[in-house]
Amino acid sequence: MSVSSEYTPPSDPLDILHHDAQLLVVNKPAGLLSVPGKGDHLSDCLLARLQAAFPEALLVHRLDRDTSGVMVFAMTPHAQRHLGLQFEKRMTKKTYLARLDGQLQPRAGTVDLPLIVDWPNRPLQKVCHETGKPAETEWKVLSHGADETRVRLMPRTGRSHQLRVHMLSLGHPILGDPLYASGAAREHPRMMLHSEELRLKHPDGGASQKFRAKAPF
Repeated sequence: MSVSSEYTPPSDPLDILHHDAQLLVVNKPAGLLSVPGKGDHLSDCLLARLQAAFPEALLVHRLDRDTSGVMVFAMTPHAQRHLGLQFEKRMTKKTYLARLDGQLQPRAGTVDLPLIVDWPNRPLQKVCHETGKPAETEWKVLSHGADETRVRLMPRTGRSHQLRVHMLSLGHPILGDPLYASGAAREHPRMMLHSEELRLKHPDGGASQKFRAKAPF
């Protein structure tokens, strides 16, 4: 799959993890855009599907098309502002699962590399120490396979493609990544990146909430 490849989103039914007066939490399938792209052929997206069932649902954050997992939407403008500030001020805690190409060593570490869009090659992002915005990802090895590594990723910032570029910078791209993996590492039915857990404060009262979705790989 390449950037210009045909968009054939999955037809999975909505997987609602939680729904109340302020929050709507869903398990996004891989291959589905979070929001509409440019052009009618990219209009099918998670937001549109949700709004067909929950017309008041509002966008708070995004997941890349090829990433699956936990995504939160707001059910009121108040909740949208409240949640938006939590993401902006890095008050939310996100945990991802990924399968990487090769044997990542050591068992844990942190990538602290600034990122910026690679303009001639959009939508690709790149590391740039001059103009990049701060980006930090903590990683922990869960297990090693024949020629791959299963890791848990904890981003401390929320830059575009952050996890994908940071893993590439370690020399271990995410398996199935259509943009940053190459050769055999790219030949997978999907990108092996899943938003496993999201922690946030509820917009109504501020109680800490945790939402999880098991990785399908």
